[in-house]
Amino acid sequence: MRLVPPYSRPGPQVWRVLGVPPVLAGHLVRWAAWGGPMLVALVAGLLRFWHLGSPEAVIFDETYYAKDAWALIHQGYEGQWPKDVDKKILADPSAVPVPDDPGYVVHPPVGKWIIGIGEQLFGFTPFGWRFMVCVLGTLSVLMLCRIGRRLFRSTFLGCLAGALLAVDGLHFVMSRTALLDQVLMFFVLAAFGCLLVDRDRSRRRLAAALPYDAEEGVLRPDAGVAQGLRLGWRPWRIAAGVCLGLAFGTKWNGLYILAAFGLMTVVWDVGARRTAGALRPYAAVLRRDVAPAFVATVVVTFVTYLVSWTGWIATRGGYYRNWAQGDGRGGDWTWLPDWLRSLWHYETEVYSFHISLTSGHTYQSNPWSWIVLGRPVSYFYESPKPGKEGCPATETGDCAQEVLALGTPLLWWAAGFAVLYVLWRWAFRRDWRAGAIACGIAAGWVPWFFYQERTIFLFYAVVFVPFLCLAVAMMIGAMLGPPGSDERRRTVGAIGAGVLVLLIIWNFIYFWPLYTGQTLPIGEWRNRIWLDTWV
Repeated sequence: MRLVPPYSRPGPQVWRVLGVPPVLAGHLVRWAAWGGPMLVALVAGLLRFWHLGSPEAVIFDETYYAKDAWALIHQGYEGQWPKDVDKKILADPSAVPVPDDPGYVVHPPVGKWIIGIGEQLFGFTPFGWRFMVCVLGTLSVLMLCRIGRRLFRSTFLGCLAGALLAVDGLHFVMSRTALLDQVLMFFVLAAFGCLLVDRDRSRRRLAAALPYDAEEGVLRPDAGVAQGLRLGWRPWRIAAGVCLGLAFGTKWNGLYILAAFGLMTVVWDVGARRTAGALRPYAAVLRRDVAPAFVATVVVTFVTYLVSWTGWIATRGGYYRNWAQGDGRGGDWTWLPDWLRSLWHYETEVYSFHISLTSGHTYQSNPWSWIVLGRPVSYFYESPKPGKEGCPATETGDCAQEVLALGTPLLWWAAGFAVLYVLWRWAFRRDWRAGAIACGIAAGWVPWFFYQERTIFLFYAVVFVPFLCLAVAMMIGAMLGPPGSDERRRTVGAIGAGVLVLLIIWNFIYFWPLYTGQTLPIGEWRNRIWLDTWV
């Protein structure tokens, strides 16, 4: 019986063929565990930080979050900014005062606090308000490499998943834009990683308590141990709760992630106790694990969310901050603190806003079209004249300069097949890894199908892009085949996998000008608009 399988690593014969001494081979294996992910993250960071301050403009919804972040950092709550302030900010940000009048905002403050850290470090400039989002985007590539390594027990597949995320266009553009969804993605991925570590550690604890058969060299299932053992302190599950609270404190759809991940971790506990020999694993989990899991995830999440509002609570100028002392006086809940009643009222008003947001938008899309990139969002577009801003003087018409929030097409289209593969593997092979990936995709994607009338956008999908990359890496792993399988099959699989990865990288390079706002002759720009719905 094996509760925690070892990580995959090259066998001794591989190192002998390569002429690597055994002692050095051990060092290489240990280096690759962190060196590989660090190298992938370094490349991702260099790509993302390249000319981060360009375009030197307030693009798309940065007009909300950059200014809200600046106000939070300076006064603890968001302010009501003048409509014409964007140009003044770019001209001389030091001359723009923070407005005292409270601003009505419809998203919690965590993402804006994080954006504000960059502004505090580097000023109220495009580079400043994009800096921390770019840092989180780079770190998410590192995390995904390590998560993939733990999930697949393969350093190679883990680094492959991270590399795919590094060259995804949507993740790349979101890493270079001061919006909230990339921050949400980071905390969701961090929570998933924490739960993976918790899964391994809890299973090791179960394994350590089982009897060991010395003759056969295996652990023997024991119903008594599996049914009654308390797994005790599980700090990684609590860390996941904190990350989920920060996700919820960035955007409310973090609640759907909480529900999905909470269910997933309990199902993992059921599987562990069943493997250890529990005759009634669900009853065992209900008695021993559900209550601690609820506290570590749900309770910790909501406490973290509440703490994220400290700036609004500790000051008196925020929107609806004094509602309980004015319009909210009286009623059945006056025994609660005024700040809590005011915050609850604020949240109910925000909820009403979200469910009634049905006004049309040029770039809105239906979640059914996301996986095929049916309607990306243009964050920035200008038409430089010939001879100006990089437009060749020989051009007969205007050029195009655009930042398009578009996933790398070949990666996303391959991910469509990969999603089907992981669903098949989960349903028919009962592969828990496929189920975990499917859970991450479903948690970030499926809830939007219930809001068909709401104005929604493709860039919301960045939350589950890491799980799409895991799905593609798992599909490529299947193409390569397990070690020891037919050599011809592995050769053909390696060629197919290599071609797919190289095409994805080429596709990212090809769309690079649209991801970074480079000036293109109009003909070259049109060549990159593969679908009519991309305009």
